[in-house]
Amino acid sequence: MPAAPTDRRYGPAPLPGPRGPVSAALLDALRAAPGDLPAGLGVEFGAVAEPLVDEDLQLTLFLCYELHYRGWRGVADDWEWEPSLLALRARAERPFEAALRRLAGPLPAVLPAALPGALTDLVAADDGPPLAATLQRRADLDQFREFVTHRSIYHLREADPHSWALPRLGGAAKAALVEIQMDEYGNGRLDRMHAELFRATMERLDLDTGYGVHLDRVPAVTLATNNLMSLFGLHRRLRGALLGHLAAYEMTSSLPNRRYGNGLRRLGVDAVATRFYDEHVEADAVHEQIAAYDLCGGLVRAEPALAADVLFGAAAALAVDRLFADHVLSAWSAGGSSLRSSDRALAAA
Repeated sequence: MPAAPTDRRYGPAPLPGPRGPVSAALLDALRAAPGDLPAGLGVEFGAVAEPLVDEDLQLTLFLCYELHYRGWRGVADDWEWEPSLLALRARAERPFEAALRRLAGPLPAVLPAALPGALTDLVAADDGPPLAATLQRRADLDQFREFVTHRSIYHLREADPHSWALPRLGGAAKAALVEIQMDEYGNGRLDRMHAELFRATMERLDLDTGYGVHLDRVPAVTLATNNLMSLFGLHRRLRGALLGHLAAYEMTSSLPNRRYGNGLRRLGVDAVATRFYDEHVEADAVHEQIAAYDLCGGLVRAEPALAADVLFGAAAALAVDRLFADHVLSAWSAGGSSLRSSDRALAAA
């Protein structure tokens, strides 16, 4: 008997279209049985000038990383640990991580006891483009739908990348991460999971809520905000950066989410659509303290050498989000869309 179809809301994701020669070759390979990729595939990524916005590199990374999440529709699970695919991923990761470190810039050395304060100072100094304020005060409904489309790539699997840290931690840091993640996953209730709340927002905005269905529409910088989490989550050596990333997200969440919710209310959207954002205003105000003091503070008390990694992860999170916000606002200021054009996305598909 044929296998029953899977629920498209939860994956696997449909394969996107290619964005360059490497992603095209990888997509062709993924449609076949697992085996060796062409020798040296992706070696050209070492010469990419701007890895964070390179469409081919970022899509290649996303294709590799998604095999560790829910996989791709019609792609064999055995691709996840195919050695030649892991080698390709490493060729893309090296310039990506180097670009992240350049973007984050030099960071101060900090003693473990001073780390929460250093995170607070880092967040306070962030002067990113006013995307949240624009959505609150001026964005129209189509622009808000664009923003939600971008964010769907992460929010439909919200919290999953950071859960990779759980088996890599012990003690106070592990307890703090469990506390945060329990809220993210609705304390075991499907209707309260943040991913489900976001799905309800998408439904109210008449957006397709299928897992990964909007990949062809989002640009490289949106993929980079997601690949950043996967890079940190999949490498144990970067566990400090992963926790720093989560701390930066929690410490910068309450005010923007209040603005997003108020922006939707200004546009006349109902409480079901705003619940996702309203929930984060309250939850993340608590998570902010847990993330800085118990999660990151607990980690560096146990492993002092990871303090620099924590700051790097937080700085990288803020810096890549600034790139994303600048892309969106620049496109809107020019009277265009921040998404990839429908014609181009359709052609890729």
